[in-house]
Amino acid sequence: MTRADREKRGIDVLTFTLAEVKSSTYKARDAWWTVFLVDPLAGRLVVQVANRTSITPNQITWGAFLLGIGSAGCYLMAEWAWLAAGALLYHLSFVLDCMDGKIARLKGTGTILGGWLDYIFDRIRVFLCTLALMWGQYQATGQGLFLILGLTVVFLDMLRYVDALQVAKVRRQMRSRLRKAMAESALADLSAPQFSGATETKSRTSRPAPDLPAQTPTHVDETADLQREFRNRFTRYMHLRDWLRRHRIRTHLVSGIEFQMAVFIIGPLTHHIAPVTIGTAALLLVFEGAITYKLWLSTRDLARALGQITPGPVGQTVAPQP
Repeated sequence: MTRADREKRGIDVLTFTLAEVKSSTYKARDAWWTVFLVDPLAGRLVVQVANRTSITPNQITWGAFLLGIGSAGCYLMAEWAWLAAGALLYHLSFVLDCMDGKIARLKGTGTILGGWLDYIFDRIRVFLCTLALMWGQYQATGQGLFLILGLTVVFLDMLRYVDALQVAKVRRQMRSRLRKAMAESALADLSAPQFSGATETKSRTSRPAPDLPAQTPTHVDETADLQREFRNRFTRYMHLRDWLRRHRIRTHLVSGIEFQMAVFIIGPLTHHIAPVTIGTAALLLVFEGAITYKLWLSTRDLARALGQITPGPVGQTVAPQP
């Protein structure tokens, strides 16, 4: 039953359903760890918290942060039982971390401060848990490798989130440049001699000029494809991508989220912290390299599209770049 149906029947509109939580708060695409291991629990908890309590998103953010500190304390003890407890607390911390944003979107109570607090607490949690986990293992084993791994985890976490912001920024700039070039091309067409002559004829005779094009010509479709070259090179991969998207899974299979979960959950639970951290770090770098490569191919598509848009004599276009 939709919210409008409940309003018509006089049912409390503040009673949220799981279907509403899914439709209004779930991301179109998310990390596979979130899709399979977090959202099924977080979504149901959001229904209970939103309907039965007055807990705010910021309070949940603080709760997630405190659980993260608790997991760091467990990691510091270094023994497997404590490591397992730390892994459980870290997972619950991440569940709460997902809940605060969902409740904010569901109730429309999100704030700029809340978004900033959520991001800062995430980075502090990763830093504290890394410090505790790797220092605890160093104290227990005497192996300097864990100190190096601690620095590596902090660096890669920073790299991933900074890179994600920059990639999104570059893609916005590419689209903006494309739209600007298309607008300039349209203006050039309107100011071309045959258009201005037709306009003068219309003003003198007060009759429509013959053979005037029905619409402003453009040299490229507004939905110019900036991923064409990538798709042409990796046609088989596109089938996997389509399957992942149908299941709300991002194609970036090892992102910052999966990296964190491997280091702070899988490693401690299996008591193979060093090999899990090293292996997942390598996979993260591979996927970051793939994103960079894909972005480079998009710049080639952009150059090709801009070459087609560049205005020349009316009815002609500049040949696309090879």
